[in-house]
Formats: sequence, structure tokens, C-alpha cells
Amino acid sequence: MLFIVDDDDLFRRSLSFSLDQAGFETHSFATAEDGIAAAHQKRPALVLLDVMLPGMDGLEALRYFHDKLNVPVIFLTARRREVDQIVGLELGADDYLPKPFDTDVLIAHIKAVLRRTRGTFTPEQGPIELKVGDLFINSKSHTVTVAGKPVELTAKEFDLLFALAVEPERVFTIDELLSRVWGAEFHGQPQIVYVNIRWLRQKIEPDPAQPTHLISIRGAGYKLTATGQNGA
Repeated sequence: MLFIVDDDDLFRRSLSFSLDQAGFETHSFATAEDGIAAAHQKRPALVLLDVMLPGMDGLEALRYFHDKLNVPVIFLTARRREVDQIVGLELGADDYLPKPFDTDVLIAHIKAVLRRTRGTFTPEQGPIELKVGDLFINSKSHTVTVAGKPVELTAKEFDLLFALAVEPERVFTIDELLSRVWGAEFHGQPQIVYVNIRWLRQKIEPDPAQPTHLISIRGAGYKLTATGQNGA
């Protein structure tokens, strides 16, 4: 089931018709608030979300769909500025498609995101609890603490941290992290990893500029360490 959240009534009806014809079940909403309320009743497999919405805007709605409901999101927007794409990726958007677009292209993007989110490495595939130094991760409750203090992470930040924590001290390449957390279709898009590493450091490091948990290995990748060594 797909949700379409867009304040353009004609666009919603046209897109719903095209996707229904392609075999998807769709429900459409004019506001983010209506889409979120419906998602609490019946969880969608994916949300097609416009950036510019009345009331709660698309960026705020993205945070909610990802952090609270753990639902993948594709941004649909007429705003083509690169900053929109960067902000969307930093907040955790799974994909991004500028309007106008060909419906067949959108369907290909939808299928790719659904493959990634259904078929990639997830915390549920690993142990329930992990401890790396003063980091404690519980995959069942999706909670993280650092030195006993709770840390709030987005869904992708959590998955990235968990993937690293399963094998502490192992250096993961960018391609390995892309495959495990986002899926093979994101190969060649290392900025997604860089952005999420940066945000993770903001949340788990005492000094993000001098990280002691999440270490960069120059020319190789990243590792999660319990030894307290320093790396930028």
C-alpha cells in the first residue's frame, strides 16, 4: 500500500490512477497531518511525499514518517534546487524525484526503494542487544544509550550504527555500508553515508570534530571502536 501526500488535487488523482493501473494500492491525502493519522491506522509500505505542503511541511513530515513510523519516503517536488536534495538526504529520505516525471520512472524508483527496505540488512536480523564500549544498542526497542544517556536516532542512523556495531573494530567500506543499510541500488552515492556518519557523530560523540567512537580509516572506510582512539 502506497500513500500519496500532495496538496494538488489533480496531481493526486492522476498519480493514484496511474499507480492503481500499475497494480499498486494507493491512498492519497492533501496534508501531512491526514497522511500521518492514516498511517497510524494502517501502515503504508512507502510514502510519496511533496515538500511544499500546507500546515506541516514535507521535511517535518519526513522526520515523523521515518523516526516514529519507520516508513520509507520518496520526495516528489517541483523545487529543483540542489539544497532540497541535500536536506532531504540528511533527514533520511530514501529517494528524490523532481516534478514533472514520467510515471514509469517513478514506478522504477518505487520498486527500487521497496527492494532496499525489504531486502537489506536490518537490526532484526542480528542480535537484540549489542555493547561497544559505552555504547549500548537494543535492536528490539530501537534504543541507543551512550554512557547511560539515551540518544535519539533516525531509522537510517540506527541501522547504520547497528551495522557497524555487529562487527566492532572491523573497517567497512562505503560500498559495504551502502549495501547493508540502503541497498545495492545506492552504490555510487557515497554522500548518503557521509551525511549519516556526520549526524551520528553529532549524537554519539562527546566532540564530533574529534570522534572516538566512529572512526574514519583514510582510504578504507569506517569502523566503530570501543578503544577510544581518535580519528576524523
